Amino acid sequence: MIIFLEKINRLWKAGLIGKNKKAPLFAMTMLILPTLAGCSDRTPEVSDIEITQQGSEVYSFDKKDSAGMECIAEILDEIYEEAVSTDTLGSLDMMRRMVARLGENGYVAVDNGNQIDMTQAEQAFDFCKAVDEKEMDELTIIVVMEMGIRKFDLKTEDGNVNIVRGYYQYDQNGSLQNRSTVSYPADFWQYTEEGYLIFEGSYFLDENYILTLSDTPEHTMLRILPLDEKCREYNRKYILPVGYEQNNLFLCNWSEDDFGDLDFYDLFDRFYPMIYSQPVPYMADENLGVGAVYQIQGELFENVIRAYFNMDRETLRSKTTYLSELAAYEYRPRGFYEVEYPDIAYPEVVGYRENEDGTVTLHVNAVYPGGNMSKEFSHTTVIRPFSEGSFQYVSNEIILSEGDQDIWWHSNRLTEEERENLFPKEVYGGT
Repeated sequence: MIIFLEKINRLWKAGLIGKNKKAPLFAMTMLILPTLAGCSDRTPEVSDIEITQQGSEVYSFDKKDSAGMECIAEILDEIYEEAVSTDTLGSLDMMRRMVARLGENGYVAVDNGNQIDMTQAEQAFDFCKAVDEKEMDELTIIVVMEMGIRKFDLKTEDGNVNIVRGYYQYDQNGSLQNRSTVSYPADFWQYTEEGYLIFEGSYFLDENYILTLSDTPEHTMLRILPLDEKCREYNRKYILPVGYEQNNLFLCNWSEDDFGDLDFYDLFDRFYPMIYSQPVPYMADENLGVGAVYQIQGELFENVIRAYFNMDRETLRSKTTYLSELAAYEYRPRGFYEVEYPDIAYPEVVGYRENEDGTVTLHVNAVYPGGNMSKEFSHTTVIRPFSEGSFQYVSNEIILSEGDQDIWWHSNRLTEEERENLFPKEVYGGT
């Protein structure tokens, strides 16, 4: 705790708490996360199944629940066994087949990453209509995950919705085992213009209550409206690999004529694994409060960045710290004071236009389950694909909702002045 307070004090003296209100939140998050991990890291055993209370009611298992899950397990058994034998368990193709098979048997089903169209979606539409019209109705939704499924049993009456959510995981014998079941009323319920069903509620869990003194919230966001498969292909290839975490490629306006505020060090971190299929070798110090400095060979750094941008070396060097006497780029990994809030949005391509010059314009929404938002902001990204499968990013234009001033979770790397205010010069040494 003393070390934590010392770091907060440094942020205050450097003026970062006043300028960047996220900084103390990030620091507190980094302090609390290890505690949370220590409480919830393990996989629950069958004996740990949660029986949670909703008001004075207690949810418990009955024969109908058991029989329903046995039927679902039987439907998926053949696909699961094949996936295990071919080492494709958790693959998109495997989950797509599971979703399709459940749909063929009359189930409303979708994957947990919203990469596959929901089957029997008309049942979900009818349920949403029943909620709006305050009629009685029931609906079961199966969400296929890499190593199991989530099963949502929804009931509505007088416009209120109650949820029973079960989580089932495959064990070593290939059987679906119940790991947890919780019950809660929907405090938030919405079908959005973008085609998402969003609901949220809270349930009591001893471990979390000890830490937070509140019930455990659960957010669920499931796409009901079908999406053009080409949009999903574009998203998986061009947008998702970079995403919104610790980089600003899709969070600011830029073009090939003006690269604006792009941070090429963050992009090096994102592009390097895309090219070499391994993590960036230039690691931060084990103590994130201590700076590490590297000199990356100029040719390596330039090859990584220019693989995805049509830009000359002089422009790249003007946007970074290039050491001409060493023919190298100075590089500092992100440290403690540059961490970002971990709960962020993810991108979803919802439209595209193939242009005459060979480029493709992608229309992207930022989907934020934690905030119950199917479009927190949007952006238009242009890419230039090549015949051999490679591509370049051409431009990005971000469209913020009215009243939004910035992307709240993103944290820029420290400037030279901010580093000098935070750290004594001897903290950063050559590596």
